Amino acid sequence: MNALPIPGFVDLQVNGCLGVDFSSPDLTEADCRRACHAMLHSGTAAFLPTLITSPLEVYARNLPLLARLLEEPEFKGRLLGLHLEGPFISAQPGAVGAHDPQWVRPPDEGVLAQLLDWGGGHVRLLTLAAELDGAERLARLAVTRGAIVAIGHTLAAPDDLDRLYQAGASLLTHLGNGLPGLLPKFANPLWAGLADDRYLASFIGDGHHIPDGILKAFLRVKGLPRAIIVSDAASVAGLPPGDYSTLGNQAILEPSGRLHNPAKGCLVGSSYTLLRCINHLLAARLASLDDCLALGFANPLRLLNLPPASIPSTSRLFFDEECCQILPSPADQLA
Repeated sequence: MNALPIPGFVDLQVNGCLGVDFSSPDLTEADCRRACHAMLHSGTAAFLPTLITSPLEVYARNLPLLARLLEEPEFKGRLLGLHLEGPFISAQPGAVGAHDPQWVRPPDEGVLAQLLDWGGGHVRLLTLAAELDGAERLARLAVTRGAIVAIGHTLAAPDDLDRLYQAGASLLTHLGNGLPGLLPKFANPLWAGLADDRYLASFIGDGHHIPDGILKAFLRVKGLPRAIIVSDAASVAGLPPGDYSTLGNQAILEPSGRLHNPAKGCLVGSSYTLLRCINHLLAARLASLDDCLALGFANPLRLLNLPPASIPSTSRLFFDEECCQILPSPADQLA
């Protein structure tokens, strides 16, 4: 096996793992530590803990808790900030995805300022819907406070993407997901996002959110320098198949790894770590090893404006040429 020139992959979207949900109203510091340690020993060298659309009291409780963790020496360079996926997203069916529409909020600068304050300056990524009235004001506020603005869970038209780009947005969150099952033939957020070369785009690489052939096409159209693979790992990552309550949904984790809410007919995040997503890309021949190092390490760091040397080399990945898979060292059950 050959050692890879990276300590692990960088994940922009981790909702939790091993039964720990970063958006849970019952989240504890011990839970956070356990989940973060597990994720950081599964081939993920660094990541953004992600909170989905939630009641304000959950943000008020969980954001300071996570922010304190980020400030601890052992997590420096490993927990790179917080990702707020919501609450300023589309409440429309399909676009809202697995998020609870009752907690979706219209753009409100005062609310966003409060969320950023609760995050203690550690909110690094904000995902919102570009078409909402006032989205540009939120984007400008977030950028001035040091956050990257992404568009997701949206029904945005090309003009909306243009307005938000001018306001500072630079990423499309899990493009191809957080959308209705039926879209207008040409005028839809998917084509608009793929065609807009100004935006980087993240894609969930678990093989369930986007069929392999479609993801292959998406990566070709968007172009390797503008694409990022994320896991969208939910709290069930690392758990056996079964019925679970996760991200506010009653979901089924199938033996295949597919995690879905049959009542809503939607996926509920992913049961995969980023390493498992990358290995899926390799096994399905959707990307070469060099491509995967860009998609899962170099490109997310470039978005975050961080040099590769800023990620501590506390572990190492190895490439097994015979099985065409990447293995962590030490091996971890989550991978």
